[in-house]
Amino acid sequence: MGIKFCSLSSGSSGNCQYVETDRTRLLIDGGFSGKKIENLLSSIGVCPTTIDYILVTHEHIDHIKGVGILSRRYDIPIIANENTWLGMNKIIGEIKAKNVKVIESDKDLELKDLGVHPFKIFHDAAEPVGYCIYYKDIKISIITDTGWVNDNIKDKIKGSSLYLMESNHDVKMLKEGSYPWYLKKRILSTNGHLSNEDAGKVLSEILSGNGEVILLAHLSKENNTPSLAHETVKRCIESFGIDVHRDIALELTYRDRPTKVYTL
Repeated sequence: MGIKFCSLSSGSSGNCQYVETDRTRLLIDGGFSGKKIENLLSSIGVCPTTIDYILVTHEHIDHIKGVGILSRRYDIPIIANENTWLGMNKIIGEIKAKNVKVIESDKDLELKDLGVHPFKIFHDAAEPVGYCIYYKDIKISIITDTGWVNDNIKDKIKGSSLYLMESNHDVKMLKEGSYPWYLKKRILSTNGHLSNEDAGKVLSEILSGNGEVILLAHLSKENNTPSLAHETVKRCIESFGIDVHRDIALELTYRDRPTKVYTL
């Protein structure tokens, strides 16, 4: 069957990604109420009782709001590094000891038929990570909520079949927008969020143009538009000689609904 991926929703109001193989079903983050996540799963025909694990990228509320509820309701193990656990413990509520799984960043782990590699990213959280998910010869890279992608991260995510890549804001829109200066400064910093230009540049350096799927994620409602994100990233990639229509699939995630389910 291969491996399936769906971005159930992505944005500052909440983030939740879904991965499925024959043997394993997992969520990456759960930044909505338990009920909302159940509804999102239901909309792609998945029952929450079948979820095996929840991986957490970092402890901000738009990534963990429903994580504790789902774990208690469906007896699901939560997987995160120690600093993220320390940051989210009070927020997500009591979790059964057997469902508290502590991992180390930059250290591989196996979850049934999946390999998982958590790698450190740059965000104003305790110890934020992205994830590479491996299934047979297929790799999926999840990189959202980072202000910078260094060479180490590029090396880790290169060669993926699917990239969930943050494309948070248009710099001009952010600078001229209504956010207070401290917030603009935070978003623009290396511990903030990737701009459309940043996302395009990173992708230009790692894509091979052999049919990869790129999903632009965590688009700001105030400081971006879907068409602007797509156009900016497309322009960057094409300036490196990759034809977006022929060589790759450049698509968007949504803050209020799932993407289609991608089978790789």
